[in-house]
Amino acid sequence: MFLQAIFIFLLQLLYVPVLTIRTILLVKNQTKAAAGIGLLEAAIYIVALGIVFQDLSNIYNISAYIIGFGAGLLLGGELEKKLAFGYVTYNVNLMDKNSGLVKKLREAGFGVTVFQGEGMNSIRYRLEVVAKRSREEEFLKLVNEIEPKAFLSSYEIRSFKGGYLTKAMKKRVKRLEKERT
Repeated sequence: MFLQAIFIFLLQLLYVPVLTIRTILLVKNQTKAAAGIGLLEAAIYIVALGIVFQDLSNIYNISAYIIGFGAGLLLGGELEKKLAFGYVTYNVNLMDKNSGLVKKLREAGFGVTVFQGEGMNSIRYRLEVVAKRSREEEFLKLVNEIEPKAFLSSYEIRSFKGGYLTKAMKKRVKRLEKERT
């Protein structure tokens, strides 16, 4: 009786993170990979629900399904943070140009474009910075060390083509990896 409930719980712990990854891949327009993962997702789903539906009076199996789903959501969220698929763009708004910050970000391999704009009472500067999501913490640390009062906003990039990112960023990251080892 309890073995089935434990099995259902474990299936849910596997099912929901797989569901999370499939959803992320769909959002990132990677439909073939999402379809492949969807096969595994469907198989797990059918097995777990099949066991639950065999005896709807078994509160242990139903509870295991529900609790496993919640625990799977937590696990899936953590997994998504660790995998950090894709790219993010940060808008860094500054009172001053801060060429030192721009230089450090570029040296670290981030794509940086500087814009000048008109604020309410003065000229303002905005950096548009593109980074791999896996390097987001590194980026935030650099900005906070050099320009702690900067206003930051971000959004995820679904896709991109051309520009600095596709050529120079790959070369620069490889060079930095060699220097670190």
